[in-house]
Amino acid sequence: QVREWKNEGSKRYMCTGRPGWLTVSLRVGKYKKIHKNIMINLMDVLEVDSERQVVRVEPLVTMGQLTAYLNPMGWTIPVVPELDDLTVGGLIMGTGIESSSHIYGLFQHTCVAYELVLADGSLVRCSPTENSDLFYAVPWSCGTLGFLVAAEIKMIPAKKYVKIHYEPVRGLQNICEKFTEESKKKENSFVEGLVYSLDEAVIMTGVLTDEADQSKINRIGNYYKPWFFKHVEKYLKADRTGIEYIPSRHYYHRHTRSIFWELQDIIPFGNNPVFRYLFGWMVPPKISLLKLTQGEAIRKLYEQHHVVQDMLVPMKSLEKSIQTFHVDLNVYPLWLCPFILPNNPGMVHPKGDEAELYVDIGAYGEPKRKQFEARASMRQMEKFVRSVHGFQMLYADCYMTREEFWDMFDGSLYHKLREQMNCKDAFPEVYDKICKAARH
Repeated sequence: QVREWKNEGSKRYMCTGRPGWLTVSLRVGKYKKIHKNIMINLMDVLEVDSERQVVRVEPLVTMGQLTAYLNPMGWTIPVVPELDDLTVGGLIMGTGIESSSHIYGLFQHTCVAYELVLADGSLVRCSPTENSDLFYAVPWSCGTLGFLVAAEIKMIPAKKYVKIHYEPVRGLQNICEKFTEESKKKENSFVEGLVYSLDEAVIMTGVLTDEADQSKINRIGNYYKPWFFKHVEKYLKADRTGIEYIPSRHYYHRHTRSIFWELQDIIPFGNNPVFRYLFGWMVPPKISLLKLTQGEAIRKLYEQHHVVQDMLVPMKSLEKSIQTFHVDLNVYPLWLCPFILPNNPGMVHPKGDEAELYVDIGAYGEPKRKQFEARASMRQMEKFVRSVHGFQMLYADCYMTREEFWDMFDGSLYHKLREQMNCKDAFPEVYDKICKAARH
């Protein structure tokens, strides 16, 4: 298809032909209608190499599909981002994170090689030792350097359960100190925080294990179970710590059934026990279904009165960041997920020369701030994130100007490669693809 596009005179930019409503981002990209759509129907697990501990997959393989395939063989991947429908291609070209990222980094940091079809129609493989510039430039590039056709991802041995410890913490300073301390411990397989108000949170730490106390097993993924964030809140309300054993696959997808807490705005009675027992098997509705059936008026309303954002900030700025989120948005719960950010080349790396501990703060829901105005409030947030050398996840609405965008992200390697590989006529720049200012 790419060679055909070249023979026809390379008139329009190219993009993947997967329809916009199928993506997990709430944004529906307008570019799909005007660019040349290249159909990439690659959705298979290609090989599992137990000796190298690597799995090779095509870009449309989803997290649900991959864990279901690897677990019976005794393997899993180190970072399993939350929602079942997230694809490998999306997690590499965008980004992905999970509560194990304080050990392994973002999803891209667990990948050992990519295979791409470039603008000239050639197929290349890149890794830290082969075409390394391209390897480091691909993550966060949103398909603007080439088409991903395969990726090799590290595997780790799977275990049956996650032994999870719930601890309610009160007082913002205490929350930040406790969360930072747990995130630094490599013996924690998982670290996650749910912040329910400015000074109340539950911090969860988990350890992978094959042994479990049968009386404390909680299969949270079963359709009739309470939504996970509501289950966690009980520990806060009762002001008690707790320990449970959750089957690993249920743990990896613990926020899937309620789409974190987004579903409470769509189905307010969704966590009611009667609804769960009778209709729990029907949720969550696919995000793609919601987008496909959503009219323009509802989409605009949603955009103005609803926030779905993930901001990645240095751990040392956590307290200041939560305060800023409170003032600018006032959305709760907030999701806290720690990750180590290695000092690799590419668009996203720490300010200093060595790896640094960061935290993803996820705000999903209806802002309770009185004067909330989507554009102004988000520009304020973006400015703050740039000031602490943080990053905004690119699946979300982004209101930055081009200068602000390249102030937040390091474009040096990206622009060099776009020049070298003649991407300028083949793909739009990442800013033009994702930023609101560029798309309207």
